[in-house]
Amino acid sequence: MTDFVVVGAGPFGLTVARVLAERGLEVTVVERREQVGGNAYSSIDAETGIEIHNYGAHIFHTGNQRVWDFLSRFTTWTGYTHRVFTRHQGEVYPLPINLGTINQFFRAALSPTEARELIARDAERAASADGGGAGTTASAAGQTQTAGGLEAKAVAMIGRPLYEAFIRDYTAKQWQTPPDQLPGSVIGRLPVRYTYDSRYFSDPHQGLPTDGYAALWERLADHPRVNLVLGQDFLDGAGNWSKAACVGEVPVLFTGPVDRYFDYSAGRLGWRTLDFEWERPATGDFQGCAVMNYADLTDPWTRILEFRHFHPERDYPADRTVIAREFSRLASEADEPYYPINTPADRTRLESYRALAADQPGVWFGGRLGRYQYLDMDMAVAAALTLADKL
Repeated sequence: MTDFVVVGAGPFGLTVARVLAERGLEVTVVERREQVGGNAYSSIDAETGIEIHNYGAHIFHTGNQRVWDFLSRFTTWTGYTHRVFTRHQGEVYPLPINLGTINQFFRAALSPTEARELIARDAERAASADGGGAGTTASAAGQTQTAGGLEAKAVAMIGRPLYEAFIRDYTAKQWQTPPDQLPGSVIGRLPVRYTYDSRYFSDPHQGLPTDGYAALWERLADHPRVNLVLGQDFLDGAGNWSKAACVGEVPVLFTGPVDRYFDYSAGRLGWRTLDFEWERPATGDFQGCAVMNYADLTDPWTRILEFRHFHPERDYPADRTVIAREFSRLASEADEPYYPINTPADRTRLESYRALAADQPGVWFGGRLGRYQYLDMDMAVAAALTLADKL
């Protein structure tokens, strides 16, 4: 007997389940995997004792006080500040693009004003060469606007030389899609700074769970009115906690892939998946930072993660480390879908699925996969809290 079924034990699903349980409902969480946390799950490497992020790097950051206060009920936080570097043609640069990146790339010592003027000139030249650059404009003060895809927006933001060095080929590897076919919102996640601030995120709250992500999600799910059903695929058509058994009988929140829920009736949405090549080098420090991007097509991986650097406060071995080379490719039906690609064709299919979803009484769709929308962890938790309020 349950009052509500949540499909998916990622941050979105667990947040809704916890809030509803605290408000008196009996909630059943159905999860295909054998652990909670979705792609934000972490575990301890058996060989080295180093905590690894099993599905790629996850750094929590937010400016949403409600989200921070909510999750802080289940964990304390480290003081970790995320900094990323990128390799391009045998040289290492800081990311996101900042005054240090600009001066290093152009072999200059520009002031913030001079750097803005340089980038504005580069953007104007690119717009002229492209015959208007899909509606791109750039002012002398460096303020830019664009109508168009990722490439047009990126060139308007940073000019063509920086775009081609740090964005174009990395994005092509990452998304397996030509950058001019991607929406401009993809590049909007990467800030450009005209200071030497090299922090990847500038949110007032950021860090990592002191005891790891697995402990955070397990505590979030630990409530007497939350029933966890692990290792159960809601869409497999069998069992008490399947789509066939639950839909129409009990309210359902579905956080899996929306196209799979409807058996791909409007076509497959484009997803990007990740592969990882794991290695345990016999050294106490492989690359000197947690994340090193590889901007050139000559390197098949997009980045290398070194997990010991996420927790410098821990006593990790001095002679071993764990790294993961990250590869990105288009997802097939058998793959884990990580990120929506969101091409124009995808958006057309999504409208069809949204129409089908609107005709599913008693079923809500949420999360990154259920809404076909990229969500950082804090955005997922914020959206889940809002949905729980409405429910």
